[in-house]
Amino acid sequence: MIELQLDGKSPGNLKHRASINVDIGGTFTDCLIIYDDRMVFGKAPTTSYNLSKGFMQALRETVVSLDISLEDLLESTEMIRYSTTLAINRLIERKGPRLGLFTTEGFEDTLPAGRGGSWGDGIPISEMRNLPRMKKPEPVIPRHMIVGIKERIAASGKIVRPLDAEDTLAKLRYLVNQGAQGFVVCLISSYANPIHEQKIRDLIQRQYPESYLGSMLVVLSSEVSPRWREYPRMVATMLSAYLQRSMSDELKGMGDELRSAGYKRAMMMVHNSGGMAEVYRTTALNTFNGGPVAGLIGSAYVGKSQGFKNIIATDMGGTSFDLGLVVEGSPGFYQYHPVIDRWGVEMTMLESRSIGAGGGSLARLDPIMANKLNVGPQSAGSMPGPACYDLGGTEPTVTDADVVLGYVNPDYFHGGKIMLNREKAVEAIREKIAKPLKIEVEEAAWLIKKIIDGIMAGEIFKETVLRGYDPKEFAVFSFGGAGPTHCCGYSFGAGVKKVVTFLQTPVFCALGSAVMDVIQFYEASRYIPMMRPGNREYFTDYERFNEIVEGLQKRAIRDLEGQGISPQAAIFSLELEMRYGGQLNMKRVSSPRLFIRSKEDVTAVYNQFEKEFSEAYSPLSVYPEGGVDISSFIMRSSFLSPKFELPRYPLKSTKAPAGAYKGEREVFWEELGHFHPTDTYEQSLLEAGNILEGPAIIEAADTNIVLPPGRRYTVNEYLSGIIE
Repeated sequence: MIELQLDGKSPGNLKHRASINVDIGGTFTDCLIIYDDRMVFGKAPTTSYNLSKGFMQALRETVVSLDISLEDLLESTEMIRYSTTLAINRLIERKGPRLGLFTTEGFEDTLPAGRGGSWGDGIPISEMRNLPRMKKPEPVIPRHMIVGIKERIAASGKIVRPLDAEDTLAKLRYLVNQGAQGFVVCLISSYANPIHEQKIRDLIQRQYPESYLGSMLVVLSSEVSPRWREYPRMVATMLSAYLQRSMSDELKGMGDELRSAGYKRAMMMVHNSGGMAEVYRTTALNTFNGGPVAGLIGSAYVGKSQGFKNIIATDMGGTSFDLGLVVEGSPGFYQYHPVIDRWGVEMTMLESRSIGAGGGSLARLDPIMANKLNVGPQSAGSMPGPACYDLGGTEPTVTDADVVLGYVNPDYFHGGKIMLNREKAVEAIREKIAKPLKIEVEEAAWLIKKIIDGIMAGEIFKETVLRGYDPKEFAVFSFGGAGPTHCCGYSFGAGVKKVVTFLQTPVFCALGSAVMDVIQFYEASRYIPMMRPGNREYFTDYERFNEIVEGLQKRAIRDLEGQGISPQAAIFSLELEMRYGGQLNMKRVSSPRLFIRSKEDVTAVYNQFEKEFSEAYSPLSVYPEGGVDISSFIMRSSFLSPKFELPRYPLKSTKAPAGAYKGEREVFWEELGHFHPTDTYEQSLLEAGNILEGPAIIEAADTNIVLPPGRRYTVNEYLSGIIE
């Protein structure tokens, strides 16, 4: 548990002002509290059987250092921000309800058939080479749970065939008899007119109202993803419905705990778009990858204040390794067609990569190639966790290897609150790895570390070089509990020259959520021929364009007012999906005009499209003779939340204070080829200006910074550590 004194006092007439920021990972739950001009943070093990328990435990452990009660804190709290990896975990584990799918008659095979390239969605390149074993993803809704409804709406929104209510009720009874616990409704052209989807929901809710024990979840594609491509729209709706019930139950448990303790205000969910919104205005799909996105936003914010423009944000926790890029101060890489697990969807999401590489990653010998050692992606999680946790785990993990090598002090893990058993770690590595390979335990532990570092270095190299960037021009921001322990291995191995760690490293994603704005996206697929082919004449039906934009803005204003935010304080911006006539390539463009009222406005929009299209596909692809079409409108609503400033400290002596020195312990270093007596320091007692030379271990309550021989650690004026 750490406390910082922030710059400046909180404004306003309230006696105290506080915000709580929580990030629930697969192994630990992180908590960061800002209380007036103080910042405190801590963490507790994630309780996967009931997330609210770990959530409240992290909150109680962190609030202790404020010398106030939890009730007093919650009374002063204006906002709780919450990010989680719960959605993807539930999807990977396939722990959702049995669902039925209503679609238009004749389109029942859209989901199982997929797209031509969907067999490769979510598959690593190394596995794609094995074509005979490639399979399309198995939908979480099997074919016999998909029914076709007698109805049809044209792409214009006109009703071609009215909905047959009797047919719908008959299909409903069939799905219920097959065990359906919820329903996905995805009708063709519902993005243009959702009336039939809404009627189906009304029919279901009349048959199974909330007052019945058998009340049914109903999710409409026109509300989740009102886009014109039916397959990604159907997939997005399927995933939202599959994840919604479990997430709703978990969040309800947390809400009940908070209300019992006296909290009465908003609980905000971090969205993968880089913003946040109230829980009740969030779909389950919005929360996918929320934690890593918060870390990316936090990296851009902290990097701006500390002079880092190009950043590789890396988060190594207990279960996964997440990374993303900040280029020229902006986390500007968006995915508009991301792949979630094995399914491609259409949504706006900040791009980050996530692999199974963390402190809990399991080390196992390959069952086919007996002498090959694999590390990850499977994880021991928090229960039972690594063997050294002494909670029943017998499989060796990365954390066990770190303990054996001396990087982690068994008596100071989680600030001494969790005592690790080194003998259990040694035994697990000896029996599972060292003996079969006929090597020493220490060598086996070093192999585990080298392999996991190499995997992460490879991801960094691909994320930068394959985008055309030089890793040498970036600094790695290392956070997460296991990040600083391995940062030198995976960063310098990828060619990076500078690594930065922070006092807030163990809870950096929670820190990122604390600087997030309230941002939501609203989408509508509507076809408008903006420029006619041949003569380059612009369209003149400005009213139709503006009606679509006004409809999106009304939805945004409704949600803002529902969250207690004045629409006058919000910023609205528009993006358009456009393409040249006769071409397949679509480009999402930032429109320079929110509304179109003149030919000059239309010209400005086209010029922006031509500029961005030529940058994406080369100037040779520009083809105004074919005309220009608009296919989708995306409204972005932003409310800028107040930000805090991290404190700055005067630079002092380059020599670390005597109180920060903790003594020596034996640590294995590859550079030296053996265990070596190594100086250890307490991170919280280091001062701005201190310089440490490797080898050294810098310990914190919830992480360890491992400084190999030949590396230098400099504490800057923000108490961040720079390794070069």
